Amino acid sequence: MTAQVDYLAVVFTATSGTSGEWLGSDEKETVQLMWQLVDVKNKKLGKVNELRIKPDLSDSEEKQEDEVEESTTEQHNSGADCVTTAENLETALNLFHLQLTNEVNSAGTGTSVCLCADGQLHIRQVIHPEAASKNILVPDCFYSFFDIRKEFKKHFPASDLKALNVQNMAESLGLPNEVAIVDPESILSPEVAVQQVQTMTSIVLALLSEPFCHIFSNPEKVNDKFESGTCSKMEKVSDNTVIRARGLPWQSSDQDIARFFRGLNIAKGGAALCLNAQGRRNGEALVRFVSEEHRDLALQRHKHHMGNRYIEVYKATGDDFLKIAGGTSSEVAMFLSRDDQIIVRMRGLPFTATHEQVLTFFSPEDGLKEMCPVSGGREGILFVRYPDGRPTGDAFVLFSCEEHAQNALKKHKEILGRRYIELFKSTAAEVQQVLNRYSSAPLIPVAPAPLVSVLPAMPLLPPPGTLRDCLRLRGLPYTASIDDILTFLGEFIHDIRPHGVHMVLNQQGRPSGDCFIQMTSPERALMASQRLHKHVMTSQRGQNSRYVEVFPCSAEEMGLVLMGGSLSHTHTRTQRSGTGLSPPPCLSPPSYSFAAAPQVLTAEAAAALYPPFGQMLLAPRPLPPGHGYYPAASAQLYMNYSAYYPSPPGSPTTIGFFPSPSALTSPGGLVRMPGLPYPTNGVKDIINAVQGYQYSAEDALVHAPVHTQDPSRTLLTQPKEWVCI
Repeated sequence: MTAQVDYLAVVFTATSGTSGEWLGSDEKETVQLMWQLVDVKNKKLGKVNELRIKPDLSDSEEKQEDEVEESTTEQHNSGADCVTTAENLETALNLFHLQLTNEVNSAGTGTSVCLCADGQLHIRQVIHPEAASKNILVPDCFYSFFDIRKEFKKHFPASDLKALNVQNMAESLGLPNEVAIVDPESILSPEVAVQQVQTMTSIVLALLSEPFCHIFSNPEKVNDKFESGTCSKMEKVSDNTVIRARGLPWQSSDQDIARFFRGLNIAKGGAALCLNAQGRRNGEALVRFVSEEHRDLALQRHKHHMGNRYIEVYKATGDDFLKIAGGTSSEVAMFLSRDDQIIVRMRGLPFTATHEQVLTFFSPEDGLKEMCPVSGGREGILFVRYPDGRPTGDAFVLFSCEEHAQNALKKHKEILGRRYIELFKSTAAEVQQVLNRYSSAPLIPVAPAPLVSVLPAMPLLPPPGTLRDCLRLRGLPYTASIDDILTFLGEFIHDIRPHGVHMVLNQQGRPSGDCFIQMTSPERALMASQRLHKHVMTSQRGQNSRYVEVFPCSAEEMGLVLMGGSLSHTHTRTQRSGTGLSPPPCLSPPSYSFAAAPQVLTAEAAAALYPPFGQMLLAPRPLPPGHGYYPAASAQLYMNYSAYYPSPPGSPTTIGFFPSPSALTSPGGLVRMPGLPYPTNGVKDIINAVQGYQYSAEDALVHAPVHTQDPSRTLLTQPKEWVCI
């Protein structure tokens, strides 16, 4: 609309809650709608109309509201020329549109009419959000309006748009100001609302008259629907236009997000649902608006409700949005280029699924009238694949209309091949996000750079025929303790080496059900395995009991498992295949290699720090503390499921101390201590944990700032030589 309109309907709304700049921020219902018609050509005013709306209340609240309304009607007269009462918001909006149309037709000087409001809140934050939450169809006249503040600023550029209100605009134009200043946290009275409307119409007439001769053209637009689309990673997204919504229902779609922000203009494809590491929705979304003004209005909807859940709204950045919604794949761009398409995500497909099988899956069965044809046939199906072309079991399918999509969703968990298929309504941003995740992530995560640059030299797999003087216990109760293991061993407890019990933990730090025991001789280890194999062990801390498998093994095999390897033997019909051992998972497959870190220690120093692994376990030498070697702790940087557990009463049993050469100097060490308990006492607990090593209390320094939310990310730095994990 570029030409001057014939009529302006100056509109003012009031809710049962806050008013002023906080209007609509508390989700209170609309209770009052006032307007006055302005004849733009003849500069004449119509009558002031007041429409009172009864809020939707419970029976007890409704009874109290009726009593208050009766007393208010008797005591107060708003001063409006025409007062009407509506039962609900839907009736009020339809009645407003009918009365406005009749008044324009009766005037007879034109037909075009547009609303005019004081700011954005009355239309965008009051009418549209409440109508969307109550599933009310809003009349077309509420999708365009003039903001009197922006029209005023065209003639007074120096004025601050956010600070403008009816009072200071009237003062700047030299108009009488009879509007009282009202507390935004108080409920607006009908008399003040009538004064607001009358003052606004005076401002409109002043702008239409000389010397301004203002032309009301190009009104504000309210989007009636959300446009899906794609976003390129190369696109620039302003940080002032993006918000993060948190607490969404897991089944919500981009249309539900657009419905929550109804009245505000979301950019094309600007609603992106976030996924977790498993590819499922995590209840968060990033929303991009067309301007900073709309973003600021969205922030006022913090903790507004979507159904029975309140939604948290925070600021976000453009980079956050591009990480979720941005894409570079031309295949995805072509798939999403079709307009007015509904996307459905398929999850759990067989890896051998084809386009024809998917088309058959959505074809109507015999005797059923529900149709859900795939839009575009084969072109409407997009399979998600890894970079090497292997299928992931996910696919996206296009449907031409909402009816077909809903019929397709009814096939949720039906069988395709031998697997049931999960179906979800999806979005364009989710398509980009899933494709980005599978196409950009490496098949095996890259391991972090080690803190210790030189690892001990030892073969990955121990040679067959080594000394098997250790025991492996498999299938322990998860509540089993060291005492339970010693009770289980019985008479063989005297054949255990000092501090020779080692329990294996999983990646979460919980018992894995495995345990290694160092025996004094291979003969006693073999005898113990023959007598105790598949005997029952009972845990004192729990009622459960399990039979335990007992095998003899070597110290090298024990060390391999503690480093993250596996003892899953493979057999043939006649003989054992090789050693039957698996290397640590960080070293397999060989096609993935990590860049070698620069050597920081000489060969002599490395030999002093890192002796042969099996020898260190079998015969730890009680020498004065020098450089401590933690084999499993160092290897934990590469491991992904195993760790060793020192047996009491000493600490830890698999650590040997060796004197360092006199020429060896250490500039200090940086120690990362993962897995700290929460809550913790901070520095005191950390110092107690490392007591007995070569450092003084004043040398310890907790890396600032301390992570109070995640204590496991705290670092302890010390400038002198002691132990480096």
